[in-house]
Amino acid sequence: MAELTDQEFVEYIVKAIVSKPEKVTTQRTVDEMGVLIELTVDAEDMGKVIGKEGRTAKAIRTLLRVIGAQHNARVNLKIMEPEGGTGPRQAVEVSEEVSEEVSEEAPEEENGKTLKSSLMEELGEEEEEKKEEKDEKEEEKKDEE
Repeated sequence: MAELTDQEFVEYIVKAIVSKPEKVTTQRTVDEMGVLIELTVDAEDMGKVIGKEGRTAKAIRTLLRVIGAQHNARVNLKIMEPEGGTGPRQAVEVSEEVSEEVSEEAPEEENGKTLKSSLMEELGEEEEEKKEEKDEKEEEKKDEE
């Protein structure tokens, strides 16, 4: 079997995963940092390419590192945000809109804090607790190994 280039390898793997393989495109650039492969897929297929908690994307990147090591090159994969995607920028814009609406409508509490600031504090504390629980679970897994 003929040997695939790193770019052809990414296309081959991703086209097997997605539901619209005709929309998969890659662009390869080489600079002083190594090889960069920019992957673009249909917006509906982003979840499939990234996978739960980024596991699929991480696996593809790991395989690319192996291919790069065989050719003494550093190969990086950048998954491009498709047009119409719901990336973090759009989520931030929505949350800013909601927080503006809340701040306009929020009455002052007795201690001078707005309802918005109280809610934001609670959310921050909940996220911090979740992060601590996750860190503890990871430590337990490491200890078991």
